[in-house]
Amino acid sequence: MADGSLAGITSLKGKVSAEEWEARVDLAALYRLVALNGWDDMIYTHISARIPGPEHHFLINPYGMFFGEITASSLVKIDLDGNILQDTPYFINPAGFTIHSAIHSAREDAMFVMHLHTDQGVAVAAQKEGLLPLSQHALICLPKLAYHDYEGIALNLDERERLIADVGDKPMVLLRNHGTLTTGETASDCWLNMYYLERACKMQIMALSGGRENVLIAPDAAQAEVRGQTMRGLGGKLAWPGNLRRLDKESPGYDA
Repeated sequence: MADGSLAGITSLKGKVSAEEWEARVDLAALYRLVALNGWDDMIYTHISARIPGPEHHFLINPYGMFFGEITASSLVKIDLDGNILQDTPYFINPAGFTIHSAIHSAREDAMFVMHLHTDQGVAVAAQKEGLLPLSQHALICLPKLAYHDYEGIALNLDERERLIADVGDKPMVLLRNHGTLTTGETASDCWLNMYYLERACKMQIMALSGGRENVLIAPDAAQAEVRGQTMRGLGGKLAWPGNLRRLDKESPGYDA
């Protein structure tokens, strides 16, 4: 049944390659973390992981399950044409396929792709100026940030070419009037990119509550300094084990 229940899901551990199982566990962890942070949108939005190998097969959520329910074995494996490559009682979100197939087809480094509809992410994506240099979090994001104009619900496969062109090689994206998107070579990179982008958006909405004329834009020299300081990354590998420990305590079972 494709109704969001957990019926019909059996463990795939030992039945898929070690590389695929690792990707499944990491991706399920991302779904659970999004739920724990209150960033989910019921069964909507999506996170995907490319399975290592030349085929560009990737994993995405079973449409109908809440993010806090998703396990490594419940994730659905598909190809770039949207064909489901495993026995599963679930189907996938067509809009999720459009967005994620585009990124996975064009970006070898985008092993993980996360798209959210948070209140603060959509709010900043709907502001004409986009993300402003108001906080240290924003300064970290801005050199890595791309924009893609809203074209409607992502059901038109022709949009993929324009999305690919707009994203380029950036790991963070504001989808105008829509939400946020991040990529990463690892689950930890994808998560940390989204963590900083979402925090920057939240801080901007809070700062602008006092009016645009009352906010303090970071000095150009400071913006340049932060760009140089973050060229080597943000330390995602250090933070990831702590996130998994949190899941073990607060949302166990994601790795089943």
